[in-house]
Amino acid sequence: QVQLVESGGGLVQAGGSLRLSCAASGRTFSSYAMGWFRQAPGKEREFVAAISRSGGNTYYADSVKGRFTISRDNAKNTVYLQMNSLKPEDTAVYDCAARGDYSSIRESAYRYWGQGTQVTVSS
Repeated sequence: QVQLVESGGGLVQAGGSLRLSCAASGRTFSSYAMGWFRQAPGKEREFVAAISRSGGNTYYADSVKGRFTISRDNAKNTVYLQMNSLKPEDTAVYDCAARGDYSSIRESAYRYWGQGTQVTVSS
């Protein structure tokens, strides 16, 4: 089992940057593929980015490709989401998730979830 705690959210102006972090408990972090999802008010949760267990493969939603970067530090049990050129439509609660298998862009594939961190982008 793994517990996830996100941090780094906040209020930023359009065009600005934020870096989200997701710290995982346990000693087997490197055995989990990780993903970031987000849910805007009144909308369903959607896939943002995913990274393989080694960090060698990454996947992005088209809406964030070229602006967001997912990375991980297995020595620190942490996955990151660097968000640049933020837009008002990026406003959402961002969740990180873990699964003990290959990377996936499907929400239902992930077993463990954090509590979420709010990102608000003002125009």
